[in-house]
Amino acid sequence: MTSNKINISALISIVLLGILLFVLNLFVGSVTIPFSDLFGVFFGNKSNSTVTTIVLDYRFPQAVTALFAGAALSVAGLLMQTLFRNPLADPSMLGISSGAGLGVAITILLTGVLGGAALSTMGFWSNLGVSLAAFVGATLVLMLILGFSSRVRNMTTLIIIGLMISYLAGSLTDIMKFFSMKEDIHAFVIWGMGSFSAVGTTKLTFFSISIAIGLFASLFMSKSLNITLLGDLYAENLGVNVRKNSLFIILVSGYLTAIVTAYCGPIAFLGLAIPHLTRFIFKTSDHRILVPAVMLMGMNVSMLCNLVARMPGFEGNLPINAVTAFIGAPIVIWVILRKR
Repeated sequence: MTSNKINISALISIVLLGILLFVLNLFVGSVTIPFSDLFGVFFGNKSNSTVTTIVLDYRFPQAVTALFAGAALSVAGLLMQTLFRNPLADPSMLGISSGAGLGVAITILLTGVLGGAALSTMGFWSNLGVSLAAFVGATLVLMLILGFSSRVRNMTTLIIIGLMISYLAGSLTDIMKFFSMKEDIHAFVIWGMGSFSAVGTTKLTFFSISIAIGLFASLFMSKSLNITLLGDLYAENLGVNVRKNSLFIILVSGYLTAIVTAYCGPIAFLGLAIPHLTRFIFKTSDHRILVPAVMLMGMNVSMLCNLVARMPGFEGNLPINAVTAFIGAPIVIWVILRKR
């Protein structure tokens, strides 16, 4: 059963939970900061320089990154599931994440083979090169998919093309791994595990604005997404240009996926699990409700995963993909069983 009425109590609960999780992301970590010191960092009392550095230079950028990345991947997953009318669709299914991985592999692995020095040892230039390479790789695959989608009307065929691009990118990456230095392979594997800590203060503004643009565009797609659910024939009868509509959905979803993958690595499960969880809570398929609700839910789950990854007792950060899969897989199973 679906409803077009907003579940106000659920919405308020999600917003309040998000605020709590954001504060906990600043408060909890390998070093627990007293609330009074945390309050002082944001309201003028910055006498403790160590606490100020930990909060403003590390935890705050990481929490904001998790917030925007979770929203972006969740919305991208919703767009893919709606476009392909496939409950197993997620942002990585068109090969965009694999394209980002290939770009990073070329930058990290190939430069080590050709230049004789591990890029992973170059500090700032390593981080900048990885982010740029991932974005270029993801963007090129996105443009390729858009080119195919303008020629192919069958969405199943487009999914198969995306999978073949993923296999091809994976094959080229494996070949480069075989000839690479072990330091570079280690750096590439670490990138593939995902992290919200790579953005930092220097890239946070650009990252946040870039994601916000994609999220803002998705808010205006609710009507076309609702029509897409009804099928191509019905959409054409309503005067909707199905091909242009599909292109725009792929563009927005691919753009959000490319930005997040470039800066955070290939984050798994959020794009698959969050739309299902949101539909279950709000009991609706109306995208006027689902799109903003998925954003908020994605923010919350992403910040929860980041919080778990940084819990006291872990040396540094756990790979974020290990946490997203650990939390996301039970969510999908639970929703499937409850919906029978």
